[in-house]
Amino acid sequence: MIQKKGETVIIKGSKFMYVWMFLATVGFLLACIFLIIHGLKFNSKYSFLYLGGGIVLTPFYLHLTLWSLPGLIPGRVLLKIVPGDKGTVIAPKGHVLIKNIQKIDLIRNPLNLINDIVIETFDDKKIKICTYNLLDDGDFQVIVDQYIFPYMTDNARKVWDRKIDLDKLREEDNYVRQEHRIE
Repeated sequence: MIQKKGETVIIKGSKFMYVWMFLATVGFLLACIFLIIHGLKFNSKYSFLYLGGGIVLTPFYLHLTLWSLPGLIPGRVLLKIVPGDKGTVIAPKGHVLIKNIQKIDLIRNPLNLINDIVIETFDDKKIKICTYNLLDDGDFQVIVDQYIFPYMTDNARKVWDRKIDLDKLREEDNYVRQEHRIE
């Protein structure tokens, strides 16, 4: 999931999340098709429920599957981070200096139910990085806290500290924040 090449930190989805997303999208779509086929046989008193459930849920899971397909490409790089005083976050659609980050958050898109990393900058720009749900909440918090937080401005650090629960991260992900001194 996290690879280091020189100073650059490359963030990819975990293999577990690849399998989970494949099962959640394609698996449920296949289950809907299975319900429609068995509902059309009319050999059970529940055939109308099978048919109705399959017809109602198929467009929903087809929508989710089509939105998630680009994320199922193996080895997909979600973002790159170059830590440091002049560090940057490099996304497929652009980059932003870490010192210019005002707020960073993981937000679920209501249209496609996929988590996006949303970075708001001091010059009122918003950069969205689609994660295709391959990046877990806890992993996102650890990545930001470890590679971006030490180089953010003081105000941005205060905003991040209000969002993050270090005790919960210690329990669930066994993560302890290292003390960083920036000169």
